[in-house]
Amino acid sequence: MPYKEPKIEKVYYSIGEVAEMFGVNPSLLRFWEQEFDFINPKKTRKGTRQYTKKDIGQIRLVFHLVKERGMTLKGARMKIRENRDEVEHNHEVIKKLQEIRQLLVDLDNQL
Repeated sequence: MPYKEPKIEKVYYSIGEVAEMFGVNPSLLRFWEQEFDFINPKKTRKGTRQYTKKDIGQIRLVFHLVKERGMTLKGARMKIRENRDEVEHNHEVIKKLQEIRQLLVDLDNQL
């Protein structure tokens, strides 16, 4: 059996990397950090933010509500506070459907 190189994933991401993932400015992430108390990245002694996968998931949830669904910050905060599990579930369903759609579009282009 051939040696298989393990997939290496980072533990911490910088604010610039996370901002690039979502196509937003780092200042927006800092603003959301103030507005949503559950977005709480680790900070070094110098104050540099270090985002984990969990932090990125929290940002993804806010991004979905605010940028993709067009909710206000107050509305997104209330929606998450009222029923966080439902919001996360709906976001996951939408994400899976978008992946399936992209797969079907790719298959159609290949034919």
